[in-house]
Amino acid sequence: MVNIKKLNPGSSPRAAYGARLRAMREGRDWIQDHLATVVGCSGRHISAIETGRKSATLLFSRKIDAAFGLVGTPESFEREWRGIKHGSMLEGFPEYVGYESRAVEVRLFQVSVIPGLMQTPEYARALNDGYVQRGSVTAEQSEERVSLVLERQATLARPGPPMVFVVVDESCLLQEVGGPEVMNAQLQRLEELAALPNWILHVAPFSLGARRAFHLPVNLLTLADRSIVAYAESEAQGHVERETSLVVPMLTAYHQLQSESLSQAESVAMISRLRKGSPCHHSRDRPCQ
Repeated sequence: MVNIKKLNPGSSPRAAYGARLRAMREGRDWIQDHLATVVGCSGRHISAIETGRKSATLLFSRKIDAAFGLVGTPESFEREWRGIKHGSMLEGFPEYVGYESRAVEVRLFQVSVIPGLMQTPEYARALNDGYVQRGSVTAEQSEERVSLVLERQATLARPGPPMVFVVVDESCLLQEVGGPEVMNAQLQRLEELAALPNWILHVAPFSLGARRAFHLPVNLLTLADRSIVAYAESEAQGHVERETSLVVPMLTAYHQLQSESLSQAESVAMISRLRKGSPCHHSRDRPCQ
């Protein structure tokens, strides 16, 4: 008689994933080898994931969803995988990342820190090291966050990349992260991105004052069907919004913010001066002239 290992779904998210996979498989009266044939792996691999000895991957989760007819549903294994992989992320962010990888236009507004899609690995690591020191995340979660930043950036290198529009508050440029060398390389990275044909970069100077449209980070995505997805977050939570009546006003405000901000040429000039140590680095009353 086959010795079937008893599962404990409550022991960890990985165990819960494996237990649900076994339940779904047995609910269809499939043996492990049959499911393995369907998704293109070995029965031993299915067993290892069901018992929590191995972690599932994103590709595996997507194949399992296709096998069980769960693609794009709230019960999808991809959704569960993202919850496990990015457990330290704010609610809603893993869902947003899924949309971001398919967007044809990306619009970002950020305050205080450089947006993740523009961060150098060194900047991203220094930023997350700060979270570790404050006890907000573990060292392992920090590395996962840095890896996710690099994965998100890699999706922009695909054939037919999206247009990326970015407005960064002046505070993003003045808050030093990781020391002078890291910050210098980060500012140089901004200049390099602004030179690419699918990137448009603006700086929202402090002089905007009350005319700045947003006070929290905002992400807006245009998908291939021209629908718009918005993502906004606070310190406590993130939220994905697709309701047109709520998203369109955000898009309008974003366009207003772009028109109020420095032009791309002025923005790049400011970044260049800061990188070269211009005295205007210390001016918080008005942008560099």
